Amino acid sequence: MGGFLFLLCLSALGQVPEWSQQALIPDGGRWNPYGFSEDVFAANRARGQMHAHLYPVESTGILIPEKPLREILDNTTWNPLVAILNEIFKDVTDIDSFEGLFRWAGLVPPPSADSPSQFLVALPDSFKNGDLYGFSRFKKNGVDVFTMSCAACHSDQLFGQTILGMSKRFPRANDFFIRAQRAAPLYSPWLVQLYTGATDAEMDFFDRAFENLNAVGLRQPIALGLDTSLAQVALSLNKRAATPWAEKDPFYENDPRPDNLDRYPGDSKPAVWWNTKYKTRWLSDGSVIDGNPIYTNLLWNEIGRGSDLHELDAWFAKNPDVVEELTTMVFSSQAPRFEDFFAAEKINRDSAMSGEKIFLRTCTRCHGIYEKNWNQPNAEILTWAEQLKTRRVVYPQPTRVYDVGTDTYRRRAMKSLERLNELQISKNQGIVVQAQEGYVPPPLVGIWARWPYFHNNSIPTLCALLIRADKRPKTYVAGPPINANRDFDSECNGYPLGIKAPRDWNINTDYLFDTRSNGLSNSGHDEGIFLRDGQELLSAEDKSDLIQFLQTL
Repeated sequence: MGGFLFLLCLSALGQVPEWSQQALIPDGGRWNPYGFSEDVFAANRARGQMHAHLYPVESTGILIPEKPLREILDNTTWNPLVAILNEIFKDVTDIDSFEGLFRWAGLVPPPSADSPSQFLVALPDSFKNGDLYGFSRFKKNGVDVFTMSCAACHSDQLFGQTILGMSKRFPRANDFFIRAQRAAPLYSPWLVQLYTGATDAEMDFFDRAFENLNAVGLRQPIALGLDTSLAQVALSLNKRAATPWAEKDPFYENDPRPDNLDRYPGDSKPAVWWNTKYKTRWLSDGSVIDGNPIYTNLLWNEIGRGSDLHELDAWFAKNPDVVEELTTMVFSSQAPRFEDFFAAEKINRDSAMSGEKIFLRTCTRCHGIYEKNWNQPNAEILTWAEQLKTRRVVYPQPTRVYDVGTDTYRRRAMKSLERLNELQISKNQGIVVQAQEGYVPPPLVGIWARWPYFHNNSIPTLCALLIRADKRPKTYVAGPPINANRDFDSECNGYPLGIKAPRDWNINTDYLFDTRSNGLSNSGHDEGIFLRDGQELLSAEDKSDLIQFLQTL
């Protein structure tokens, strides 16, 4: 009887996933890692989507009181002294208003009610019309406070549709911290309270945020579109007191330990969520070799906010259900399909099927097998749109790392993160970091929507990826994918280049990408793959066919 009850409990609560690099992943991936029943899975996934918008770690180190900051940024009061604060803040941060702060940070609206069903997400009751996705507002100690949540970096718009789990194309979260530190010397508690009428409770949040900013180490991203969270975590860790639990008060040091990341970049693009289900190790270099990646992400996020790790460890102990919900949501996220935005007939049947053969010959050893509906018995009774779908993904197991000659700065930087293994909170969650000698060949699901390519965004199109490295564009201009016909080169799959590029993109030099800078090299992934002894193995027609196939994944 006891064994029967135990099995019933397991059925209701799900299973405990194995998070080691040797875990066995079923074909199709761990889209339901806890093995929840259908109704429990759906409920947890919806709650996870709410957490993605409303950041669940309420003890996080940076919480800003909304009302007084609005008054400073928007200058809505009659007080001329607030106007002075407003002008000073604008000069230091280049932020012109409260809403402008989040538009500048790249936050987008959530999917609208009339969005296609595959893009819809659950939103918390506290969401207000007009709020941007990732602007996390809640009440704490009687104060309306805000921070940025997971969706701030892991959602973006593609041709007018907001997609949760997609990399932010132009993330500015790290730059947000840089500007906050730039404004910190101007912070005078009594002046802010006098000029804005902030309550003592609101001032407590301001004081705590600026105190925690002292424990944050920062690097400016080397290009718009890249993220320096790796450096922010490592350099912040170096500013903490020498004990793993940061026991000193204050817990930061005025003379932080030196690090290679003080001098060298470790930038990379934010990762898409829908690939996690296929892998047994995480980050672009596979350096997180053990532990649930959601715990890892939350820990790193809080170190980069100067948070108290005792408080975070207590939150972990009290909220395993929240982590399960976030994990379920991330692992079950789906990539946007090419046919969501273009007619299926834009994919030529003969070309795509020929491309599949080239892929199986050239790419599958590293990137896996993608079984198409068009190869199934009686496929002819299906519409072409149905035939285009991938029925099964067989990604190589365990997750492998290869050195194919791509830029080394990002993977070498992970050596600085190995110190995280010393933290008791990492040990409690089984988190292990180990720097690698290469990068993980990513699963290619949704590859069509993930331009620019490589971990450092150095390749603007699939056409550029499929030529020898010394012939790839040295520079290119990026731009937001608003109009599918204007802002996207469907033949080469990526940014329109040269005379195809929209003229207005050339106005803002922030969007110029130069591969000749340290950390931005576009070398590698050519010799031994589609080159042999420097000679191309694929014809122009082969490349076009391969791109057509890749657009179906």
